[in-house]
Amino acid sequence: VQLQASGGGLVQAGGSLRLSCAASGRTFSSYTMGWFRQAPGKEREFVAGISQFGGITRYGDSVKGRFTISRDNAKNTAYVQMNSLKPEDTAVYYCSATQGPPTTWSRGYAYWGQGTLVTVSS
Repeated sequence: VQLQASGGGLVQAGGSLRLSCAASGRTFSSYTMGWFRQAPGKEREFVAGISQFGGITRYGDSVKGRFTISRDNAKNTAYVQMNSLKPEDTAVYYCSATQGPPTTWSRGYAYWGQGTLVTVSS
């Protein structure tokens, strides 16, 4: 599966953005989707994951209550709605896919998109 992330940009603290991850192929619904982020000088961090049909979602502690992951299997697209953004949310956000359950471990995802930059100004 090939993944294309989009929707990043510059937003003020307290604002919102929605990232999208478009997947190629006809088997999108067989993949768990995940979002990770990486800030300069920091390790890649788990943001959120969603199972194949959306029944299971997981969130990183730093985004719980502010971010919501979702998917539309008919559109081969996963999303992450990001609200109440903070400057510390500034990072390159990557979407990823795996055929296993949602995991917070980046090596559990075999497929990765190219990343989209989110910058939150204070």
